Amino acid sequence: MAFDYPNDLKYLDSHEYVRLSGDTATIGITAFAIDQLGDIVFLELPAVGDELQKGETFGTVESVKAVEDLKAPISGTVIERNDALVDTPEQLAEDPYGEAWMLKIQVESGSDLEDALSAEAYRALVEGQ
Repeated sequence: MAFDYPNDLKYLDSHEYVRLSGDTATIGITAFAIDQLGDIVFLELPAVGDELQKGETFGTVESVKAVEDLKAPISGTVIERNDALVDTPEQLAEDPYGEAWMLKIQVESGSDLEDALSAEAYRALVEGQ
């Protein structure tokens, strides 16, 4: 099955994505990750004001199959949380790169993304699995 991976995003091998706009980063998980998880039943996200450190767990997504940790792709402070998604986590599958974003954070340093994957590199990674 072919998934969409927008070129304006940066990806992690743990299946999170980042859309950087100035010093604000929008974070979510990829269509591939959502497909692998199956029916999503619960989402745990940090509160506005929480500090994220790149590489550390910032929440969990739970499906009927598994519970997966969410890893912070970039360090910063949570400035917005998608509460609608917390209330209805099954919406993740509907628009992962649009309405189903998880967090917006105030970025400390864009250089955190230097080792992130391009859309092409991420596609090659997941299609090889």
